[in-house]
Amino acid sequence: MRVMSCRRSERDGRILARRLGCNKEGHCVSIRGKFGPVRKPRASTREGCKAMIHVKYDKSSKWVITKFIKDHNHPLVVSPREARQTMDEKDKKIQELTAELRNKKRLCTTYQEQLTAFTKIVEDYSDRLSKKVQNVVSNLKEFESIDRELSQHR
Repeated sequence: MRVMSCRRSERDGRILARRLGCNKEGHCVSIRGKFGPVRKPRASTREGCKAMIHVKYDKSSKWVITKFIKDHNHPLVVSPREARQTMDEKDKKIQELTAELRNKKRLCTTYQEQLTAFTKIVEDYSDRLSKKVQNVVSNLKEFESIDRELSQHR
């Protein structure tokens, strides 16, 4: 299936209607430039199929089928050999992506552990520094009080 058309509301942009059709709908039109074909020629996948479904968002806030053409003008079954090849290719790609995702997750876990350890080190250092500053402040206060006592006795 492919989305053949889509109508949206001008007010809020939500979808009001959609027409979905068979991916073999229509006929392929070759695009030509000034000096010949723009694209490399490929076998056409279009067969002029008329199968489609049209749905609209009704005033009662429900999707309603307004047009439905069931009949295809081509076989719907893909040959087993083609299906096996594409599934094998897809399975390989899925396996590759899954392995890559697994590696990225391990890497993220490692980074998270390193970040947590680094945060702990910074917090410990900050605590030690705060204690040293408190000691300096209390020593200064003690020194100031001794200095006041000595200046009063003079």
